[in-house]
Amino acid sequence: MPKYEQPEGLPARLLSSTGMIDACRERNFSKIFELAKTRGGFYPSLIARRCDMTPSRVGEVLAGKRFIKEMSVIERVADGLRIPGHMLGLAQREWETPAALSTGPAKPTSTTPPVVSEPADPVSAMPGVDLDSILAVATGPRLSPSTLRALHSSIEDYWRRDDQHGGEALRPAVVGQLRYVVGMIEEASEGEFRRSLYSVAAELARLTGWTYFDARQYSQARIYFAEALQLAKAIDDHQFMANVLACMSLQGTYEDRPADAVALSAAAQDSARRRGGTPRVMAMLSMREAFAHASMNNRSATHSALAEAHRQFEQISDADPDPAWVTYFDEPKLIVDTGIARARLGEADAAEPLIADALRREPESNHRGRAFHSFWLATTQLQRGKVEKACHTATVALETATAVDSERITGHLREFHQRLAPFRKEPAAIAFEAQLRATLR
Repeated sequence: MPKYEQPEGLPARLLSSTGMIDACRERNFSKIFELAKTRGGFYPSLIARRCDMTPSRVGEVLAGKRFIKEMSVIERVADGLRIPGHMLGLAQREWETPAALSTGPAKPTSTTPPVVSEPADPVSAMPGVDLDSILAVATGPRLSPSTLRALHSSIEDYWRRDDQHGGEALRPAVVGQLRYVVGMIEEASEGEFRRSLYSVAAELARLTGWTYFDARQYSQARIYFAEALQLAKAIDDHQFMANVLACMSLQGTYEDRPADAVALSAAAQDSARRRGGTPRVMAMLSMREAFAHASMNNRSATHSALAEAHRQFEQISDADPDPAWVTYFDEPKLIVDTGIARARLGEADAAEPLIADALRREPESNHRGRAFHSFWLATTQLQRGKVEKACHTATVALETATAVDSERITGHLREFHQRLAPFRKEPAAIAFEAQLRATLR
């Protein structure tokens, strides 16, 4: 009898089937596991072993009693079943072979001398990376106040474009500039310029981490957040360390690690206090703590953190030396974040008017923020039983989301679609589902 060989991954014919494509697009893991079992040769215990899950949890997913939302688990499923990253809204996985590296048949060798002609693609005429590196070494770093102003101006522009369009297309430029600044640090002598370069590098590393976080690529985000933390620590910038820790706390709420999120938010506040954090900084950090407690459904701790955020915000003065990275935390942001924290607790009656008020005052150019806050407004409306109104608001969020490349936003909209399950026969829910499929196909 031939020995049974476990499948390495799902067969190509299954991955290309309409049923699997639809299930992956909707992140319907009950259907994915069912197809893997019936058509891919992956029995439940093998799925559990390959995806680093318990057999009982796989059984619950198959039965529709448990949903997979944590990005780290989604990544394990993609890797364990060898589902290409793009099918689940992920980046290309490490085990996927880029087309440019695939091995094809060797081209026949020609004895005819090559003909020199104009390149068909203008990109092929651009200098190579090696030439750029040689010229950079030859000219050496040119450090001056104008250099630092230009770098800070670039960062401000990156954040503005990130709000408007998302960070996916920005990331290569940001990472390239980060490497450039790190190279300048290695060449710079000790002094104020070197310290300033460390500060710029920390900001670029945090921005890179943020773009990965917004793309729900949490492992990569954590790497760059950690790098930003080390760069800020090297110059004893405890204010910026607090900023990075607050980002890591927010990521903890998304990764379903609420205890870590609470600990990181507390560490952020401790770090800020070491250098006399301004009221605006402390208000923002208290709000991150409120989010962390709300993810644990700790009502009293959430309200305590919200009260502290509002108390600190009331003490803000125009004379405060606020760092540039916290100026976004204005009154509309305080209000909408308060509404979101209360929505996480299920306090929809109080949350809805807060989010709606802040959304009315939000700049039209902030596409991601408007889409994100519209999702939360729709969520509170659905919690209050306003199905038609909730679907209308979610459709507005979906339309806004088309202007920004943010997997975090599309993930939230898919989450809203799942919450519509009890109302799937309602005309408004049917219309939203059709719009969702057409937009996120």
